[in-house]
Amino acid sequence: MGAFHRAHQAAYLHRLRLAGERRWRLVVGNIRNDDAETLRHLAASRGLYTLETVTPSGVHRFETIDAIDQIVPWRVDLADLISVGAHPDTRIISCTVTEAGYYLDGDALKLDDADIGADLRETARARPGSTLYGALLPILRQRMECSAGPLTVLSCDNLRHNGRRLRLGLLQFLDAAKQAHLADWVKTNVSFPNSMVDRITPRPDATVRARVRAATGREDPAAVMSESFIQWVVEDNFVAGRPAFERVGVQFVVTAAPYEEAKIRILNGSHSCIGWAGALAGFEFVHEAIQDERIRGLVADYVADVIPCLPAVGLNAYCETVLERFGNPYLKDTLSRIAQDSFSKFSGYVLPTIRDRIASGASIEGVAALPALLLRFLQRWNAGELFCHYQDGQSAQASARRICASTDPVAALVSDAALFGNLGSDHRIADAVHAKLASIDAAMNRR
Repeated sequence: MGAFHRAHQAAYLHRLRLAGERRWRLVVGNIRNDDAETLRHLAASRGLYTLETVTPSGVHRFETIDAIDQIVPWRVDLADLISVGAHPDTRIISCTVTEAGYYLDGDALKLDDADIGADLRETARARPGSTLYGALLPILRQRMECSAGPLTVLSCDNLRHNGRRLRLGLLQFLDAAKQAHLADWVKTNVSFPNSMVDRITPRPDATVRARVRAATGREDPAAVMSESFIQWVVEDNFVAGRPAFERVGVQFVVTAAPYEEAKIRILNGSHSCIGWAGALAGFEFVHEAIQDERIRGLVADYVADVIPCLPAVGLNAYCETVLERFGNPYLKDTLSRIAQDSFSKFSGYVLPTIRDRIASGASIEGVAALPALLLRFLQRWNAGELFCHYQDGQSAQASARRICASTDPVAALVSDAALFGNLGSDHRIADAVHAKLASIDAAMNRR
């Protein structure tokens, strides 16, 4: 039910409905009691809300999105959500969480994570949990018991190989929960296509509501805004049918890997670079930070290391488009939003390029700026000197405190398995980070 879903997947379904295809219904709900006010306002408006889009040149467009047919009120037992998910008419469960919300270390589920442990205990008591796996389990179990038929679970997040890895995480959760029969059913009846989603969507604030009021005359507490750019690439692996989204611009492909790799490494990796560097430089918004020549230089050096690691063509033009999008001053996208979940973002967006370049014997001078920026960002946060708000998982923040308290923070950073996996013992990484820290400190002290 978050802003991204309403600016992206729901917007595509709205376009399809305008094109005359109305056979599919969208039922929405949250697995946690998040943003209850927005949920209440959407229920009052029967699912209608305003989407404001804005181009980098400042052209605003306001559109009433009519895609949501039913809003499922949140309940602690998720009973209504489970009932809808298990209904035979439900063919696709689409989920939008965050990278950290998958609780994955590579392809392995973090079974020692407190949230996963809590959900396993709830499952043992025949109660739903509050993670993605803890919510999917009772839905799929009831679906199996009622013979409701096959289903597609469609991940719409910035997680590499998101569908495949969601399937792996779910099966490991079912194994830990001693749900072997359900796991066998899932393997036979549920598909998990990979997808790549792309649309910069800041958290909506009071200014969005004010612009909507000025432009339309309507008061819309559930209004959302995004950039005008939109893209969705999906592997065509749906076992129970799907909307004809190709009619409205969705790209259906055999494999989403080249698209997601380019997007995750270039756009998301650069975004994180801007988030950490911009916070150190004292900026509030992405568009302010990307205008700073020091930060643009760091992004350019990072991307120069990324491009040789990617098989796709046309990447230089893509990079130019990305920078134009980052510079959109009308989005007011905050560095606080970009910097959240830094640990999972680093391992997902940045580490693969370090790994590729180390393996090929290439220099890591450009990409080494990002772990150096992350370290300085964490140290400022630990000292209470950070301008922007930093939000991350409990285990990540505990690791951040430990790194900052170390007598050798660089060594502690690169040896952290959540960040660097098995690369922590490679002296080339620590050497490169040390070298980058000096130049970054000198640059960021100039204003």
